Amino acid sequence: MSATAPPTISKNEVLKLASPTLAGTIAATLADPTLDRFSDDDTQFTKFHGIYQQDDRDLRKTAKKYMMMIRTRVPGGVMTAKQWIAFDDIATTYANDTLRVTTRQCIQFHGVLKSGLGATVRQVNASLLSTLAACGDVNRNVTASPTPATTPARETVYADALRTALALAPITKAYHAIWIDQVQLDLADPENKNFSDPLYGQTYLPRKFKITFVVPPVNDMDVYTNDLGFIAVVENDKLVGYNVAVGGGMGRTHGLIQTFPRLADVIGFVAPENVIAVAKAVLTTFRDFGDRKDRKHARFKYVVEERGAAWVTAEINRRSNHALSGVRRFEFTSTGDLYGWQKAVDGKLFLTLFVETGRIKNVAGHALKTALRQVAEKFPHLEFRLSANQNVILANIPVTDRAGITALLASHGVKVEQQASLLHAAAMACPALPTCGLALAESERMLPGLIDRIEKLGGELGLGGEEIIIRSTGCPNGCARPYMAEIAFVGKAPGRYQLWLGGNAAGTRLNRVFKDVIKEAELETELRPVLTRWKNERTPGERFGDFAARVLWPEVAAAAAPAVAAKTAEAS
Repeated sequence: MSATAPPTISKNEVLKLASPTLAGTIAATLADPTLDRFSDDDTQFTKFHGIYQQDDRDLRKTAKKYMMMIRTRVPGGVMTAKQWIAFDDIATTYANDTLRVTTRQCIQFHGVLKSGLGATVRQVNASLLSTLAACGDVNRNVTASPTPATTPARETVYADALRTALALAPITKAYHAIWIDQVQLDLADPENKNFSDPLYGQTYLPRKFKITFVVPPVNDMDVYTNDLGFIAVVENDKLVGYNVAVGGGMGRTHGLIQTFPRLADVIGFVAPENVIAVAKAVLTTFRDFGDRKDRKHARFKYVVEERGAAWVTAEINRRSNHALSGVRRFEFTSTGDLYGWQKAVDGKLFLTLFVETGRIKNVAGHALKTALRQVAEKFPHLEFRLSANQNVILANIPVTDRAGITALLASHGVKVEQQASLLHAAAMACPALPTCGLALAESERMLPGLIDRIEKLGGELGLGGEEIIIRSTGCPNGCARPYMAEIAFVGKAPGRYQLWLGGNAAGTRLNRVFKDVIKEAELETELRPVLTRWKNERTPGERFGDFAARVLWPEVAAAAAPAVAAKTAEAS
């Protein structure tokens, strides 16, 4: 595919201009059995269709076997039992026999070969869900608080999330043509060549865009890490509107100080009837002012950071017919899920099941995948809700079903009480190696064992029973939201990580780099003195993240001051 464009925009922008339907030559490649992969250009288009082309990096030295990661779009994280069964079938037939719960309430399939790709996407669509816009330079899956324990207003919030997802979905006939009709669009046809999405235009967004809805006091969606967050304001169990937060994001690049994680700014309050207008105003502001030259600088957070929250607020108000008013009072207290059996506000029950690093699979003594499949088959009236903490919530459960569900799960080694230790239950990891092409170090395969070692160390120090939020990623892009954790490991190279400390339990504070490089093998040597100081110097009841922010941050800053001053003097 060839196209001409000014040299001041990135290659991705050139590609989008050349094929604004997002069709590329995907269908032609799918139809050619001699090809096992998509072209480099088409891999940029497949992302818009929810597909990342990958390879097994464990096997690179012997053979490069291409496979696909397919991400589904599940607005609000809610699935029916029938949809769960359909997804389980896909995982068994076409993927690596696992389902992975993402931090954005989606299901990912890993290890799908090109030969099974078309059937996989068609089956997802047959279940009335989709992969369109699960990735790419568009609004991604719209997420919403899944737990029905706090207020009946949660259902209204969920409905608003669904409305927003529908209103901000891209419109292109390429998706249906490729995956349902299985035909290649004629890229030379003027209708296709000149296509312009009614909301996104011809070049869509500069980068991805993320929206969440959250119901205080639980910040289970990490709302401040999103480009756009709607924070529910509930009075007497009625939703009165949302506080609007803009400009959050996790991604950064090692060694590039112009990139950084950022918390969103809360800029105003919007009535429920104006949610779509505000969402479109924020998205189009990003569309029109985001950086299309440098993709590392192309997120909305940099627009907010550099132009200022006041400018962004005025622009959103202008575009939404002045829908924003003054911020209403709210408070967050926690970010975690409620594990085990719980009562919903309507009197029914729900059950949150811990999923280690989000990977649903069968292992000896713990056949979680089979157990959930059988729950869906035997109790078809249940909802399967995916949490942003990578867990599965079974909801809408009559009290009379509790014993049967508990027994069925137990028959496969799945506990409903005391499912995991405090540290494991509060941990998250991205997939990283061997499938993610961006990974610099292990994450999903590394973190459970690392947590075991930290637990052992804590026990030796007399800190057993203390919760610490620990997250890991194989690279600095932040898919598991590491920069909000009390302790985070961010991959720099095989077996080497940056150590970040100081996030908080409410998800309202970023952590900071404590050490630029530590070796995984030397974990105990690195953490023992830090945890010992927490034990000896903490205030009563002080969490580790709060201790790190109060005591360790000033010490790190003081130690770095001479070097910073020397660099400043040298530069001047």
